[in-house]
Amino acid sequence: MEASPWSSVNSGIVLSLLAVLWTVVWNNLQSLQLHHLLGRHLARHARHLAAIVDPYLTVTVAEHDGGRMKRSDAYREVQAYLHRATCDASAGVRHLKAEPAKSPDAFLLSMGDNEEVADVFRGEVKVWWLAYSTPPREDAGGGGYYWGGRAARADRRFYRLSFLERDRDVVLGEYLPHVRREGRAVMVKNRQRKLFTNLSGDNWDDDGRWCDSVWSHVVFEHPKTFETLAMDPAKKKEIVDDLDAFRNGKEYYARVGKAWKRGYLLHGPPGTGKSTMIAAMANYLDYDIYDIELTSVRTNTDLRKLFIETTSKSIIVIEDIDCSLDLTGKRKNKKKDATAADGADGDKKGSPSNEEEEKEKGSKVTLSGVLNFIDGLWSACGGERIIVFTTNHVKKLDPALIRRGRMDKHIEMSYCCFEAFKFLAKVYLGVDAHHLFDAVQALLREVDMTPADVAENLTPKAAGDNADTCLAELVKELEKAKAEKAQAKAEGKGKAAAAAEEEVDGDDDDDEDEE
Repeated sequence: MEASPWSSVNSGIVLSLLAVLWTVVWNNLQSLQLHHLLGRHLARHARHLAAIVDPYLTVTVAEHDGGRMKRSDAYREVQAYLHRATCDASAGVRHLKAEPAKSPDAFLLSMGDNEEVADVFRGEVKVWWLAYSTPPREDAGGGGYYWGGRAARADRRFYRLSFLERDRDVVLGEYLPHVRREGRAVMVKNRQRKLFTNLSGDNWDDDGRWCDSVWSHVVFEHPKTFETLAMDPAKKKEIVDDLDAFRNGKEYYARVGKAWKRGYLLHGPPGTGKSTMIAAMANYLDYDIYDIELTSVRTNTDLRKLFIETTSKSIIVIEDIDCSLDLTGKRKNKKKDATAADGADGDKKGSPSNEEEEKEKGSKVTLSGVLNFIDGLWSACGGERIIVFTTNHVKKLDPALIRRGRMDKHIEMSYCCFEAFKFLAKVYLGVDAHHLFDAVQALLREVDMTPADVAENLTPKAAGDNADTCLAELVKELEKAKAEKAQAKAEGKGKAAAAAEEEVDGDDDDDEDEE
């Protein structure tokens, strides 16, 4: 039977409709992403199967958090907690890392990479800690200071905690908080106070290895205390009371809504004990010291990153801040004035010197950057920090830099007074009274001498030196300084009289010319 032409047409229409329908259905199936749904379904079953085969859960503690901007407190606490477990002979750790301990004859031991130590909590929950590290990313060679820069070039270190799933609630709810508390206690017990300084330029050490910190440190062993600091006793007590109020003021600062920090401005002539005052503060509070060399800080951003990597219970110091950088806020005006002067002098000035070019390439830290460092938003990253500026010329500093709220307490380190002298005589010579004390007291009213100079004269220089010889030497130096002061004063009067006489003679000559 011959097929009808209409039947072929109908079959073609049906096939076309089926093709269109299939296209619509296929597009909708793709939009539903059935392969993802199927993958998640299979992964769910795979996890259940893995839980049957491997009943262990893991928690990883990384060394850095916040985009590697800061070393994790949790990592340091875990590391401190594991010092005790690492030293246990039954732990079976074969590769250890040793660091100096608080005792000069001891070491703090920690696990090397890929070492594992077991721990038992409450006698029934057993866990395992694994230390490991991963190499830096291959693309971490350049770019940022933190992201793809300094921190990315260092190995990434971790601790991984493994435990049975049945102990999940106990480990997460009780054991991990216990580890952090115990770790903090160990850190306080073994803590060595340190004196830090910021690294300049790239962070490569002498062996060509990349340093994983912007700070370098030594153990802080300065012996100066408030008990041996030559100062007016009333003024010393005022400072000690202020430090006590700060150290115990955590709740107060939180209640008034201020960052837990305090600024101290130490100002006075050279040799009046500003640096020793900082050492005494650190020893009294048991704080670390971060001594910032401001001229080696390239930008405001670098200054902020330095602050982020300081720890709590620390004193952040910028000494001789008036000499560190031009922080008067008038850089642009000075540059314009210098340019105008060069134009006026023509070829006399010539091109900028190499020293000026180096200065131009150096630090670009600005006054606003330092102000933000002291009390900007980033200054609240952490707590219990003291910021100290020292200067010999307080009037040179921008008022915005030293106003209350930034430098909260101004301490004038002045010349030696009689009370400070008596303290030094007691410490250096062991005497409370002497027939030369009256002469020293009278001379100190007329002559300015720093405590450092007084102490130097009270220091025995030979085996036979005693209180009589040392005090006589001090009186001799004070009388010499008095004579030099009188001579300088007389010379100053003579110069003033000569200048006045020249001015009178000049007026007489003008009168004669007019006639």
